[in-house]
Amino acid sequence: MGTVGARRCLEWLLGFYFLSHIPITLFLDLQGVFPSELYPVEFRNLLTWYSKEFKDPLLQDPPAWFKSFLFCELVFQLPFFPFATYAFFKGYCKWIRTPAIIYSVHTVTTLIPILFTFLFEEFSNASGFKGQGPETFHERLTLISIYAPYLLIPLILLLFMLRSPYYKHEDKRKKK
Repeated sequence: MGTVGARRCLEWLLGFYFLSHIPITLFLDLQGVFPSELYPVEFRNLLTWYSKEFKDPLLQDPPAWFKSFLFCELVFQLPFFPFATYAFFKGYCKWIRTPAIIYSVHTVTTLIPILFTFLFEEFSNASGFKGQGPETFHERLTLISIYAPYLLIPLILLLFMLRSPYYKHEDKRKKK
């Protein structure tokens, strides 16, 4: 399949990732930021089902630190998603390199405390999570597996932008 074919496959994967991220952010994640009355009952029920089924304490009753991540998702990431979707589906868009690096570093940085919370937090009634959260190691791993693509794909994106010869910055200085 050659390097051009592999690059296009990865660009399509990234295009689908950013395209899918738009409705997830708008209809699920941002319910932690906006008043619930703004959302149709179907979206509220979907979030309730998800957070109870997978015991996601961050979306059941978001703590302040997680709401700050959701606010950053609203202000910085959501506006970027349509541009990234376009750039990666179109392909050959070198202008996406710097914004993609910024996005990927920001996302990886926010996912580290989220995943550590799922792994190591004591979700007892005494904690700030009101007893909501995964109780067994299997439930913790299930929840981590839901969030893992939002760590892994930005890491792949970062490496792709930094290592791909196509996306590397070329100096266009005049020769004297």
